[in-house]
Amino acid sequence: MVYALLAYLMWGGFAAFFPLLKPAEPVEILAHRVVWTAAFMLVLIVFRGTIRELRRADRATWFQVLLASAFIAVNWLAYVIAVNSGHVAEAALGYFINPLVNVLLGMLVLGERLRPLQKISVAIAALAVLLLATLSGQPPVLGLTLAFSFGIYGLIKKRIQLSPEASLTAETIVLFPFAAGYLAYLVITGTSTFGGHGTSHMLLLISSGIITATPLLLFSKAAQLIPLSTIGMMQYMTPTMQMLWAVFVMHEDLAMMRLIGFCIIWVSVAVFLTDIWLQRKAKTI
Repeated sequence: MVYALLAYLMWGGFAAFFPLLKPAEPVEILAHRVVWTAAFMLVLIVFRGTIRELRRADRATWFQVLLASAFIAVNWLAYVIAVNSGHVAEAALGYFINPLVNVLLGMLVLGERLRPLQKISVAIAALAVLLLATLSGQPPVLGLTLAFSFGIYGLIKKRIQLSPEASLTAETIVLFPFAAGYLAYLVITGTSTFGGHGTSHMLLLISSGIITATPLLLFSKAAQLIPLSTIGMMQYMTPTMQMLWAVFVMHEDLAMMRLIGFCIIWVSVAVFLTDIWLQRKAKTI
């Protein structure tokens, strides 16, 4: 429980962390996240001896890693764009929808069958997204990008036969040449913010690697020790924290139709959590 709590608290705090990396633009921030996460994870897996997993991985595994890395890169970039452009509430929407996307992908791709309450929950969420997309005048593009990119990332991760540590390392290794090349381009063109905005800015960019990797590792550890239903319930801490940050700290203006859409999403989440609670209760009887 402590591992999961720390992971979700850290993810909830991302909305406060990434604006500190300005004036770096979102793509530069993404590149630094990849480079420093790769460096941190390589040191970690060498120290723990799990680097052998990467040496034994076959081509099929590396292809799955390539796909996973592409979707997590899209997710990381979309999140930084959202929070650094004053759309924290939309980022929260994405992570409210994400568990429902996971259920939908499980049904469509893995052939999983939905329980009645799960079907109702997904239908309510679909209604909310349709409402936000058609009536609010501002389709939740960033929110949907976050929800589906992380959902597809999770779907691919289920098939990768690597430990969480080795898998995250492999994903950042795949992205490393692109990220390092982009950072080199910024240095050559004189547009890099890494060396021109003080030591604190450099340290914050470097720390983005540890900040990125730590909650993922904590989450993986928690998933091994407590039921997934408990993990699912605790997951909503993160978007709730993001929503509170958006409203009370960033003072984001929520249009009435968007607020109604959020309320419908919360109803969907309530139905989803009720189903988890009922299933867990039935197993204990």
